[in-house]
Amino acid sequence: MPTTVEVVQTDYEMEIQARIDAERARLRAEAGLARMREFNKPVERGFTAAERDRVTILFGGLTWKHEEMIKAVFHGSGYRCENIPTPVVADFQAGKEFGNNGQCNPTYFTVGNLVRHLQKLEAQGLTRKEIIDNYVFFTAGSCGPCRFGMYEAEYRYALQNAGFDGFRVLLFQQTDGIKAASGEPGLKFTVDFGMGMLNALNLGDVMNELVYQVRPFEVNKGETDRVIHEAAKTLTDTLRERKRWHIDDATPRWLLPLLSKNEKVKGITCTLGKVAHNLYGKEYVNALHACRDRVDAIEVDRLRVKPVIKITGEFWAQTTEGDGNFNMFAFLEKEGAQVLVEPIATWIAYMMYVAKAGIRERFEAQAPHRNPKWYEVRKQLVNRLALLKKTGGLSAGSVMWTYFYHRTIRHLGDTAHRLVPQKELSRLAHPFYHQLARGGEGYMEVGKNVYYTVNHLCHMVLALKPFGCMPSTQSDAVQSRVVSKYKDMIFLPIETSGEGEVNAHSRVQMALAEARARARAEFDGVLEKTGKSMDDLRDYVEHHPELKHALYKVPHRDGIAGTAAQFAWHVSDLIDRDDVPRRHPGKPIPAQQAA
Repeated sequence: MPTTVEVVQTDYEMEIQARIDAERARLRAEAGLARMREFNKPVERGFTAAERDRVTILFGGLTWKHEEMIKAVFHGSGYRCENIPTPVVADFQAGKEFGNNGQCNPTYFTVGNLVRHLQKLEAQGLTRKEIIDNYVFFTAGSCGPCRFGMYEAEYRYALQNAGFDGFRVLLFQQTDGIKAASGEPGLKFTVDFGMGMLNALNLGDVMNELVYQVRPFEVNKGETDRVIHEAAKTLTDTLRERKRWHIDDATPRWLLPLLSKNEKVKGITCTLGKVAHNLYGKEYVNALHACRDRVDAIEVDRLRVKPVIKITGEFWAQTTEGDGNFNMFAFLEKEGAQVLVEPIATWIAYMMYVAKAGIRERFEAQAPHRNPKWYEVRKQLVNRLALLKKTGGLSAGSVMWTYFYHRTIRHLGDTAHRLVPQKELSRLAHPFYHQLARGGEGYMEVGKNVYYTVNHLCHMVLALKPFGCMPSTQSDAVQSRVVSKYKDMIFLPIETSGEGEVNAHSRVQMALAEARARARAEFDGVLEKTGKSMDDLRDYVEHHPELKHALYKVPHRDGIAGTAAQFAWHVSDLIDRDDVPRRHPGKPIPAQQAA
């Protein structure tokens, strides 16, 4: 039985709590929050298998090389698919008109791009109901921490305001993978689809780099774009039309009954065969080599001195090739620079590395044995095996991803840049930016700035990011300390938006002047050290036409960033090796010595 004191104390506490609840209710009513209810995410109408033949999947936001490859894979897997054109300023304005206030640049461009594309379909004669029923949008999703996590809600809000309420937005979650694309069987993961997407991304990355690697030095203006379009068509035709391998077609008829008795073995064998066919099939490899030969036939002049500008920053801003980043790549080339773009493969490698690092950091609290002594070998072994079980898949995935990307590079001429090891980027960035500080590209913006500078792989780093982008703002704050430590670094951050292109280009021009001077000084230094003149180098190149091939591999010399300087060193070495006499006015090189 409670005592009188306990009863009085309980009544007193209940009275206090009642007064608190009453005051909270009064304040909520004054603020207009009296009828608050829990938010529930809208239930998305599914994309079903029965709709595949009539529903068109829309996607966009990457370079045209990536989008053409991805579209080919969708078509080859039996889907109707279209890529939305590259966003322009009018899309940005539509995004601001139909979307929320205070969004970042990529949100406005991509949301407005989708809305205006649907409006164009309506202008062509389709009703809104037909558009909603027969089209879906496929995009990446995220839980944040930046506004990227709210893109899905922004798409829905803008579509509703534009009169397309109910239009389906299918998400590919960073954390969940392809299986989260729709939650419905309409977009189904298969081995052929998955391996096709792997090839599409790798091909898009390598072809994209080849464009910017070759075009600044092309002798015949416009040839690179023409050849790359032809090569891309060869690859997309292969991805779309190649025959889908199946074990039933490759197995001798007498062996089929025996193989069918064990469905598990048949399934594993079929999966491995499909993987091998997608990666090593003769049809696919021949297409790669045909494209390589076409690109290699482009005539280039590598003795043009151009500053190498490394592009980094926020994922979308550093990838898109239009108004979304002030058409920065075209502007840089117009100003006489060579652009070093970043592949999507780096971002995927980063996500796997960060996931693995996070598991390692948390493992100390989850380990079967906490802090075992040095002599407790068994406990240490149990811990190691437990950690391997958690990280083994990510480790294997990282190795395979890197291997297949580099394999694509080798088959397409072996001149594109290899992926920078994430461990090295993390190590270089860690004194300034912790590897587990998530958001955007995390430590990579800082790590790439340091890596490409200390290894003399570029003359300037240009970071492109949306106005007000939180993760990139954090990186920029750290970059001030990075620049103060590396005195020779030329680093320029540019915030992109729907306006301000002239100001952005003006800032880039000022930084380019310094980078251009550095590239020229580097090249002149090579000529001085080698003792060769430009005439000597050009004479040798004229008598060795293989040096004019676009995919001729110039050996890398440490400490030299410029393509012209690297090439000058290499030609000088060839001259010394062949003992070619120095050119004198009016005295041509003997044919037998120049051969």
